[in-house]
Amino acid sequence: MSFLQDSPHLLERAYTASHRLLSGLRRWMKPGGRAERAMIRIETITKGPLFDCKMCGQCVLHSTGMTCPMTCPKHLRNGPCGGVRVDGRCEIDPDMLCVWLLAWERSKRMPVFGSDILHAMRPLDHRLSGTSAWINDLTGTAHRTPAGWGE
Repeated sequence: MSFLQDSPHLLERAYTASHRLLSGLRRWMKPGGRAERAMIRIETITKGPLFDCKMCGQCVLHSTGMTCPMTCPKHLRNGPCGGVRVDGRCEIDPDMLCVWLLAWERSKRMPVFGSDILHAMRPLDHRLSGTSAWINDLTGTAHRTPAGWGE
């Protein structure tokens, strides 16, 4: 699987094609319905083994070099914590490379979405945990700032 993770441009193309295909099915993509149950299964089967997906419901892989920021032991969504070791390893889990170091390096090889890593992301809305990120993206749910969070 690391070959695919280390081929972010290939994954970027797959993401773009998937987004185009699923956008055509948008009217059937409703939160809580049969389509969402199917999408959750598909996402679990595909994104789980490939990206160690945590099913946060707000996937940002295309914005983070096809590297899931939720695999960071601190669950940081906007960059490294400052505790990255000199050798690029995580301060919490020295057996793993810093997720954000990987994201930064991989994003350089993504011509379409690579610059997205330069933009701060909204905080994670934990209420979407366990839901379909694709459906949340297509319906706009993943992009809404919850009431009381401010803009």
